[in-house]
Amino acid sequence: MAFFSLKDARARSAARSADAARLKGALRLGLGLGEDDVLAVNEIACGEPGCADRETIILVMRVGEPTRALKIARGLEAVVADDIARLGEEEEAMRREGAAPPGESAPTV
Repeated sequence: MAFFSLKDARARSAARSADAARLKGALRLGLGLGEDDVLAVNEIACGEPGCADRETIILVMRVGEPTRALKIARGLEAVVADDIARLGEEEEAMRREGAAPPGESAPTV
């Protein structure tokens, strides 16, 4: 029988918070977010076939633009610089494809 330790749970929670804060800082730079833009980073369990056990979900909320959800197929602590660079490219492509500011039409190509 395993024992639950409140001290261990707090230590894991503190480590997760530190990983999330580190990742948010790196993502702010990698995505070129401004002061007024908001970023949410969460780790979830993935139950889909072929999916990693845990994945990191990032919500990018830029002022005047729709919220965009991005994901990395690994846990918070395992995210690397290449993942952030890929997300930057992915989010920029999403912005170009049709995320016009409210009240304006999307550019046509």
